[in-house]
Amino acid sequence: MSSSRRDFIKKTALTGTGLYLGAHAFSARSYRNILGANDRVRVGAVGFSDRHRLSHAPCFLHHHKELNFDFVAVSDIWKQRREEGAAFWRGKMGHDIVACRNNEEMYDKKLVDAVFIGTADFQHALHAIEAVRAGCDAYVEKPFAETMQDNRAALKVIKASDRVIQIGSQRRSGNNYHAANEFIRSGKFGPITMVELTWNVNQPGRWRRPALLKQLKEEDTDWARFLMNRPKDRYDARKYLEYRLFWPYSSGMPGQWMSHQIDTVHWFTGLHHPRSVVANGGIYMWKDGRKNWDTMTAVFDYGPANDPTSGFQVTFASRMHNGDENPAEIYYSNGGELNLITNTVSPRGGLNKRFADEMGMQPNLLPAQSLAVAAPAVASANTGGDALTSAHVRNWMECIRSRQETHAPVEAGYHHSIATIMTNAAARTGYKAVFDEARQEVLVNGKVFVY
Repeated sequence: MSSSRRDFIKKTALTGTGLYLGAHAFSARSYRNILGANDRVRVGAVGFSDRHRLSHAPCFLHHHKELNFDFVAVSDIWKQRREEGAAFWRGKMGHDIVACRNNEEMYDKKLVDAVFIGTADFQHALHAIEAVRAGCDAYVEKPFAETMQDNRAALKVIKASDRVIQIGSQRRSGNNYHAANEFIRSGKFGPITMVELTWNVNQPGRWRRPALLKQLKEEDTDWARFLMNRPKDRYDARKYLEYRLFWPYSSGMPGQWMSHQIDTVHWFTGLHHPRSVVANGGIYMWKDGRKNWDTMTAVFDYGPANDPTSGFQVTFASRMHNGDENPAEIYYSNGGELNLITNTVSPRGGLNKRFADEMGMQPNLLPAQSLAVAAPAVASANTGGDALTSAHVRNWMECIRSRQETHAPVEAGYHHSIATIMTNAAARTGYKAVFDEARQEVLVNGKVFVY
């Protein structure tokens, strides 16, 4: 987008970006009155992945007309997905879509003003750097980074720019999560004493792509571009398509699932990372050649670095061989619990009168109350897309207009990545991982963790 167009949008963006279910920054009529065809924001996809097709796309389609956004280009290094992506978006938008062999081609042609980044886990931070250097705003999927080197590099580039970044931590656009944050920060909950996070599934095919493996041919993609800054390795279709099962292309459970949940801990408390992490687990069920665990438990110590006598514990447990994929987040205090499964605050487990009287103390029981209800589906029946992601995508689009900060700015990704990298370090070395604040490095056994 030219500087004059951006200046025009800045001057006309008069309001902020509240939650989607609150007051909108602009009404549809307001947008039509101030923005013409020449002011459309041109959007492209970096990677035509399942995440993009099944989540980004339907959410974008629900909001793009009202906010005057257009989808114009797809970049994917695999010929088949590149062609599928162009055909998919051509059918949705009703006009030609430019299919690019790689990101350089898309950026060199000045095709886009903003991009969705939904590539392999280890590529997110690096692709965000490319986008920002090309002058584009970006919606960047989590995990933001899988190494501290990539994490620091992306933070530096993004913070030195004026680009609008939304990390794909969609809980930050949920009304219930905002209500939980406000309740905890108000002091009414009391000091957090423990947080339990769980994410369990029973899906043998989770992260597997057996049908696609037969379709991928080395000559139809760019293996060297896929590897980016990872160690040189021979071509492997499984690592390309099932990367979530293989380190150093993904940390698996920590990057995919824990990154969502640990982000709420940082958000609600204002703490940026754990003081320490230990982890254990293994491949107990799905012995299919994967390298990342199918079962794990990580234990975190959180609190002020200069006061080891205060703080709280967080546990993350995940298994892939028994579960219903109903992620749980429960915050505990001495007075009860805040449960983000049921969206309630309750006195359950709080200090009751009987045990308080024994010690000459006052009972401590939270009043039962409901948090703001979870956001209802905002994507229409014929487009799909979950409610939180739809609200999150909309927030990014509105912030592109207003040039205000998104619900999940780059710092959210940087901080959740510290926690996931610490978890990975602990899991892979067997040592407790800590964080060196001065060097911004993860340490195990006194040494910098290097994959």
